[in-house]
Amino acid sequence: MLKKLFKSKPKYVKFDEKYTTLSAEEESIVDMITDDIRQFVKQNNKGKSYDHHTRAVHAKGYCALKAKFEVLDNLPAEYAQGVYATPGIHDAVIRFSNAAATIAPDRRLGMGIGLSFKVFDVPGPKLTPDEPDAPTMDFALVNAPVFFTNKLEDYAYLSKLNFGLNSYLDGSKLNKAKFVFNWLTKYGKELPDFEGLKTLNAFRKLATISPKNPWLYDYFSQGAVRHGDFMGKIRVTPTKESIEKINNPDLHLFSEDETVRKALLKEISEHDYQFEVQIQLCRNLKKQPIEELTTEWKESEAPFVTVAKLTIPCQDVPEDGNFEAMEHLSFSTFRALEENRPIGRIQQSRLRAYQASSEVRHEQNQVKRKEPTSLRQVFDKTYF
Repeated sequence: MLKKLFKSKPKYVKFDEKYTTLSAEEESIVDMITDDIRQFVKQNNKGKSYDHHTRAVHAKGYCALKAKFEVLDNLPAEYAQGVYATPGIHDAVIRFSNAAATIAPDRRLGMGIGLSFKVFDVPGPKLTPDEPDAPTMDFALVNAPVFFTNKLEDYAYLSKLNFGLNSYLDGSKLNKAKFVFNWLTKYGKELPDFEGLKTLNAFRKLATISPKNPWLYDYFSQGAVRHGDFMGKIRVTPTKESIEKINNPDLHLFSEDETVRKALLKEISEHDYQFEVQIQLCRNLKKQPIEELTTEWKESEAPFVTVAKLTIPCQDVPEDGNFEAMEHLSFSTFRALEENRPIGRIQQSRLRAYQASSEVRHEQNQVKRKEPTSLRQVFDKTYF
């Protein structure tokens, strides 16, 4: 009893500016990454059954949905930081997608699912250099708590390998072996090492996620973010009440080519749904490292705390999932307030990566690239 009475308040690791900068050598690696992205997006529809140029990753969009983002009132001071410092309800739009860099039947792509959402009417300057006055803030999450690499130099070649992932997806043991060999040896240039095995294992976890209705997954930031005075990670998790509403929890990928979109749209046409937006603050850099993205932060050592609600009202969505909206929108985790910025070396590379992918994609598709200021504009087919 005395231990409970005198239990000290948790101490959180303070935000450090060192996680927001890159060296000249690292910037040159980002140059290579963005060049690869531009080249990939320019030709990623060649020989395909679709004629539009896709994103460099999360190429297959499932749907764009109308939503509400509510920042909760009376949050503890350490959690009421940045966008979470002001309670209120905002319009939002969600894009569900597959994490792969290509479009194919769902059974070939696996169940790495992305949940990105854009929140409207967020005042304050954003970190996107070409859109500092954007009134929106973006979140980009995946249904896995770890990323597949820790080093920026490895990210460069692994990204290129992922761009060609479709050529390894024919199910043959030979192509799978080629993929593993190229991953571990950097295309035969180096001997396998422990870091390579660690990153391959992290990728395997994403590639072998068990199929279920996408409404039932937890979704995570793929790295750490600044949280005002502190640092943390983000999780979006379905509420218990919403889980109980799901009528078809199982997903059978081999029953037909397009099962994921149908599952998403069927549920949201029958009932509303709600996620809790949670923050996991860093308490110990050894146990919750910022730069080790393959390391999961254990919830038992750094609990998640709910700071907002993401509500998706029941809505009728066309069979294509609102194709124009989900394809013409751009998402960037740097379309954020300074107090909520991404941190870490790989995270910093994404500023230019997101921008490069969006710019060349819109250019190739001959669609004007612009940031909507309202939910109405997103679904107005004359806006883009």
